[in-house]
Amino acid sequence: MGALIIGLFFMAIGWMVSSRLKSKFQEYSQIQLTKNLTGAEIARLMLADSGIQDVKVICVEGQLTDHYNPMDKTVNLSQEVYHGRNAAATAVAAHECGHAVQHATAYSFLHLRSAMVPIQNISGQILNFVMMGMMFGAFFAQSMLPWKTALLIIIACYSVFALFALITLPVEFDASKRALAWIDARGIVTRQEHDMAKDALKWAAMTYVVAAIGAVTTLVYYIMMYLGSNRDE
Repeated sequence: MGALIIGLFFMAIGWMVSSRLKSKFQEYSQIQLTKNLTGAEIARLMLADSGIQDVKVICVEGQLTDHYNPMDKTVNLSQEVYHGRNAAATAVAAHECGHAVQHATAYSFLHLRSAMVPIQNISGQILNFVMMGMMFGAFFAQSMLPWKTALLIIIACYSVFALFALITLPVEFDASKRALAWIDARGIVTRQEHDMAKDALKWAAMTYVVAAIGAVTTLVYYIMMYLGSNRDE
């Protein structure tokens, strides 16, 4: 029950931050960029300035679905960002190119996060199996999977989740830092547009901060539960 309450609490916080991000993006999308460049044009310009020639900029479906894929070296921009000529589109496009620059320069935290992706996926599958088994009483026989052993498995899985979430923070903050530095140096934005771009990226980063705090809090909860079970013996 405690884990459920923690999950619901951070889900609510995450929803509020996501809603704030969407409202900020919508607000800044209404203001035309002085340079009148689309997000796609900005992305290609930043990649060229960084000496990156093997990364493609493509348009994808959805809202705020923008991401960099290191596997096929593509900067994927949502339609609003790809075609947008505003501070919000500029911020997101440059941020995703920031990840491409990280990849090209072998940024350590990006490589570490990429290496952890399959480990996190496996941990998620294991956790789902354990949780489903506990929910439907499949572990009624202590000889099959004792409660303390189940807790240790859960702790191990959430340790992976928490570590992944924490490693994601410097990756995202660094990409935003690179993006803002480049659009300033290139003269892409005015002072007002810079502030809007920075604010949009700040709220995007907050979604990762909430996720990290939630993962760490849940991990601590299960660790305390395990330590409590030891004291009860």
